[in-house]
Amino acid sequence: QVQLVESGGGLVQTGGSLRVSCAASGRTFSFYAMGWFRQAPGKEREFVAAISRTGGSTGYADSVKGRFTISRDNAKNTVYLQMNSLKPGDTAVYYCAARATFPTMSIDMSTPDYWGQGTQVTVSS
Repeated sequence: QVQLVESGGGLVQTGGSLRVSCAASGRTFSFYAMGWFRQAPGKEREFVAAISRTGGSTGYADSVKGRFTISRDNAKNTVYLQMNSLKPGDTAVYYCAARATFPTMSIDMSTPDYWGQGTQVTVSS
């Protein structure tokens, strides 16, 4: 079992920056690729970014490419999402997810094994 707890959400103006974090506990963090998803009101949850077990491979949704950066610190069992140049369309609840993957460079988050409870990010216009 892996427990995921997000933090760092909040209210920010258009063009601003925010970093959300996800702390993991339970099984060995480095066994899991990690990802961020988001869900806006009235919309389905969508993929945002993913990072491989060692951090050597990352992937992003087209809508955030060049603005968001995913990273991880396996010594701290934490994954981060740095969000820059935020837009009102980025407003959503942001969830982190974990998926046991092989090989180590995989960023396949199609079927996460664990989810966090989410953190609200609101971008004002």
